[in-house]
Amino acid sequence: MISRVKTGRAAQRALRFQCHTRQSDRRSYAVPPAPSGSYSFQTGENRGVKFGSRDLPGPTTQLAVVAKAGTRYQPLPGVSEGLEKFAFKSTEKRSSLRITRETELLGAELYAYHSRENLVIGAKFLRDDLPYFVELLGEVITQTSFWQYELNEQVVPTIKIHQERFLANVDEFALNAAHSVAFHRGLGTPLHPMSSIPLTKYLSMESIGMFSRSAWAKPNFAVVANGANHEELSQWVGDFFRDATETFPKYPSPPKTVPTKYHGGELRLAHDGGNCLVIAFPGSGAFYGAHYKPEIAVLSSLLGGQSNIKWSPGFSLLSKATRGQPFARVSTRNHTYSDAGLLVISLSGDASNIREASHNVVEILKGIASGDISKEDITKARAFAKFRSMEAGQRVGTGLELTGAGLIQSGKAWQIDGIGKAIEEVTETKVKDVSV
Repeated sequence: MISRVKTGRAAQRALRFQCHTRQSDRRSYAVPPAPSGSYSFQTGENRGVKFGSRDLPGPTTQLAVVAKAGTRYQPLPGVSEGLEKFAFKSTEKRSSLRITRETELLGAELYAYHSRENLVIGAKFLRDDLPYFVELLGEVITQTSFWQYELNEQVVPTIKIHQERFLANVDEFALNAAHSVAFHRGLGTPLHPMSSIPLTKYLSMESIGMFSRSAWAKPNFAVVANGANHEELSQWVGDFFRDATETFPKYPSPPKTVPTKYHGGELRLAHDGGNCLVIAFPGSGAFYGAHYKPEIAVLSSLLGGQSNIKWSPGFSLLSKATRGQPFARVSTRNHTYSDAGLLVISLSGDASNIREASHNVVEILKGIASGDISKEDITKARAFAKFRSMEAGQRVGTGLELTGAGLIQSGKAWQIDGIGKAIEEVTETKVKDVSV
């Protein structure tokens, strides 16, 4: 049996906290859901830190800190990914080895990732271990050491591996190129540094450390939990995040949010990994912003491409139109951001099949814009769009990031009930107008 002393002082404190809170944790299973439904988030603020939670019954909890620190806001190429890779490395209190061992002893998982707008660090663990992991995440964002040896031996090599993987994936490569053509800067910045960028010129302890000061300032992040009692989360957030910077530092300057502008254009790139054609249009922004358009979700489901029913081509227009090209894969997706969106139709596979399928895609788009679309297809698309939105709300990871982003950008949590209602109100005319 492993001695309790070996878990370290922080783990011991967590165990002591659990003794006091275990009874209340059991009672929290019977807490009634929020008025708008069991999948709705409760929100609050403690010591200047915004947080949200939904107390779904279950033995596990997922906790995340979401910061407005994605590639859109990075001052230098690669620093957003560099800050992500420094998550759970050595802090002023604990070494990375100690963090790993304590997490293993508690049977938990740690993760970190970044998107175009957000940087997310989080943990999945047993419900009783909430105090320990709130403390750990608070420590990570306020006391990471940023040692040179960790940068040279772990962070930079890992970034290069992800860079090579990204460049080898033709679909991801084409999608990033489409973002670059559509938005140029900001949202057009690639998720991973291109091979032509000299990482050693921009990645350093100083550049990543300075970026972390603005990324982890209290106005710039939110704490979100799934499967946690709201009052307990509020208490631990107030205790363990109080050392975070109250305001943005004067240097470096706060993340600049330049309004996104859609440019459009055409770009052709050579890639020996396969063939991919991306057709993109302005899409819907996030639910909490002025650019939210629920009709885009219906249009995306109407276009589709991949069947959602086994052994059936499906009802979507693109799946029907491309049945004659078996070696071409077609899909439609709306990429949502705070003040913009990008509706992407992606075709990949055999070059000749892509060429034939692309003509069919263009004809379908012209038909929708001219109103050549049946009421039954709109009804099916609206129902499927609502299902996909509600299903996404049930996914823990998706809900945590979107809720955190909403709290940072507008103070609103991501509530799936309101999104479902907005999609129900979409009419055939709205779908036609948005496709013109």
